[in-house]
Amino acid sequence: MEELKQRIKLEGVIASQQVLKLDAILNHQVDPALTMEMGRAFASRFAAEGVTKVVTVESSGIPVAFAVALELGVPMIFARRKKTLLADPDSYVERVPSFTKGIVTDLMLPKRFIKKEDRVLLIDDIIANGDAARGLVKIIHSAEATLVGVGIVVEKCFQSGAQSLRDQGIRLESLVRIQSLGEEGVVFAD
Repeated sequence: MEELKQRIKLEGVIASQQVLKLDAILNHQVDPALTMEMGRAFASRFAAEGVTKVVTVESSGIPVAFAVALELGVPMIFARRKKTLLADPDSYVERVPSFTKGIVTDLMLPKRFIKKEDRVLLIDDIIANGDAARGLVKIIHSAEATLVGVGIVVEKCFQSGAQSLRDQGIRLESLVRIQSLGEEGVVFAD
């Protein structure tokens, strides 16, 4: 997505050679028009897969996952990272480290929202080491649902997350692939 690349160049902040802050377009401030365009792009790529649910992790993945679900005409569900008083005790739970937060959290997804007959598309904003995505994949497999693929807005190719999913035979589609971050700015892989 050329527009997304341009926005990353203009508004992305390189915090280190490992971290790109995209809070102006994905995390804190969300551009609705760009988000809907991303939703259409993923929906087009996975249109033939018979998706019945779109799943993501709170909170940064929610806007794009919502846009994809809207385009596909299916429900969107998200895994919570924090247990609340209203949390469903009958949930799938996977403990995962968070690259950006530097802590370990539990991903929780109520069992009533994902069933064996579901064909699930996992959507997330950024993939670094892939821990959150692998945690959701485990939850989807625990539910005996079918994972039809993973859609990632920004893939950091210099970290192992995306490749580790591909190595498991999982179809992973990225809208933008970043080769490196540094003094020369953001270098895109394609």
